[in-house]
Amino acid sequence: MEKVQEKLLRYVKINTKSDPNSDTTPSTDIQFDLAKLLVEELKELGLSDAHVDENCYVMATLKGNVKNAKTIGLIAHVDTSPDYKGEDIKPNIVENYDGCDIVLNKEKDIVMKVSEFPFLENYKGKTLITTDGTTLLGADNKAGIAEIMSVIEYLVNNPEIKHGDIKIGFTPDEEIGSGADKFDVEKFGADFAYTIDGSFLGEIEYENFNAASARVNVSGINIHPGSAKNTMKNSVLIGMEFQSLLPEFDKPEYTEGYEGFYMLDKFEGSIEKTTMNYIIRDHDKNKFEKKKELMNKACDFLNAKYGENTVQIEIKDSYYNMKEKIEPVISIVDSVVEAMKNIGIEPNIKAIRGGTDGARLSYMGLPTPNIFTGGFNFHGRYEAIVVEDMEKSVETIIETIKLYAK
Repeated sequence: MEKVQEKLLRYVKINTKSDPNSDTTPSTDIQFDLAKLLVEELKELGLSDAHVDENCYVMATLKGNVKNAKTIGLIAHVDTSPDYKGEDIKPNIVENYDGCDIVLNKEKDIVMKVSEFPFLENYKGKTLITTDGTTLLGADNKAGIAEIMSVIEYLVNNPEIKHGDIKIGFTPDEEIGSGADKFDVEKFGADFAYTIDGSFLGEIEYENFNAASARVNVSGINIHPGSAKNTMKNSVLIGMEFQSLLPEFDKPEYTEGYEGFYMLDKFEGSIEKTTMNYIIRDHDKNKFEKKKELMNKACDFLNAKYGENTVQIEIKDSYYNMKEKIEPVISIVDSVVEAMKNIGIEPNIKAIRGGTDGARLSYMGLPTPNIFTGGFNFHGRYEAIVVEDMEKSVETIIETIKLYAK
């Protein structure tokens, strides 16, 4: 049986970066490269219904060998973040890690420092897979894919293990927030599912941010600065004023846990036209609505000050906290907690400071909590994963499946 890390190392070589500026599904055709490979591997394992559709959704079924067991879905996404370079990935394998700083790239002097990532000390003696400092790794979410594929391979090779039907789903474009857009829940046919898209060992998550995006357009008036008095209206300065009206410490760099934030994601401006893109996040629905209300009030205030339609804002909700949909079926979380304890893992139930496909799918009728992969520092050059924790993710999923066949 191929080791889970070997699967990961094979998958990360395939560039699957998604594109937030695309209006197609998938947002990039390169995502099909991995999707088609996964279909072939699933068919080789005997899952004859494995297929990828025109929108790059992979689905397959491992038939159960017991009656009346729940049908469980396992889901991961094929795309990687567009935030950082995702091609020409050259993983480093750090065996028997010594707990010290990790030199990712000696030539470029790129070092992952324990002083910046103190949790690294917890991995002394373990095997880490890191980047070479010039790309992301792609463990988000190819580690989840590798772990699901390892689970399926193990169950196929050990038919004495009792289980119900297992549905496999690999989605495109999760990183740009549209991974569930064309996911056919009815066709998938699971009673519930798990995304394998978390981070540290033992994490299981069924709460996530309520999320929205906001686009602010500011219109100014440009005129020669020598005769600008009482006439010029500098949209850049008005845009800066809009930002100043938002709470100073409600920013990602000042928040943690259940604290929400506004994040100015992009700012482009000139005297005549400025555009600002924001994301808005909060676990609490009431606080989430108040954040959106405050942005509208800031817009109204500036229009009263500088003239009607100087500032225009468009706010769109992206996804909601899945807690509302998971709590009525909380046993699907309890089962993972029990599975972790059975194999010697300390469960860590926590809220996601982000979102997953599971958030959207839960509101589409498929309750979908999130399970750890063993990776960390996603979306950048310091991304890495712990091989032993990947193996524990595989064990956790298998043990959870077993519990539902009793």
